[in-house]
Amino acid sequence: MSSPVAVDIFVEDRAHEAFLVPMLQRIARDENVAVSSQVRSARGGHGPVIAALKLYQLVVAKGALGFAPPDLLIVGIDGNCSTFAMAKKTIQKATTAPFSDRLVVACPNPHVERWYLADPESFKEVVGIRPAIAKKKCARDYYKHALANAVRKAGHPATLGGIEFAQELVDGMCLYRAGKNERSLKAFMDDLRDKMKTIRQGEGG
Repeated sequence: MSSPVAVDIFVEDRAHEAFLVPMLQRIARDENVAVSSQVRSARGGHGPVIAALKLYQLVVAKGALGFAPPDLLIVGIDGNCSTFAMAKKTIQKATTAPFSDRLVVACPNPHVERWYLADPESFKEVVGIRPAIAKKKCARDYYKHALANAVRKAGHPATLGGIEFAQELVDGMCLYRAGKNERSLKAFMDDLRDKMKTIRQGEGG
């Protein structure tokens, strides 16, 4: 490709950023696509990230600050135990052209920490212990605590609650197993792959 695919990223918090940036890089490597990513917002939770996304689109549309529309736009919010379709719709409603055609949504359900735990086999190889998690729990912070507890039980200081292992977990993850275990993760990965393939084809292969 003549130049890297420009990717702008809007997510709820640091746990989303820590997971999605290396996942973007891994999928890009798999698809033989060079990417250049910029995290535009990664704090404040659900409402603030949607507000930041709307403001960003206005700024880019006006050409302010030298911003140009990215080739891809990744937006991530937790499902919070609603359906994946509802969380996706929230993002889509906040996204306008030309960004809507470049949008890839990341909606972990119920929370992003469940994606960290999506492949228990590789998690054990990386961290040293197989995480003990319930199939579906909507309790607030359940998976955040499950991730941190697994890291501590393996003998590591969970200084960042376990997200410090994000790069290694993503690199070691069996994406097939993870996607089979977590449909929302599979939806994100499949959409990202499809859009990268479209860009690559548009560049002439």
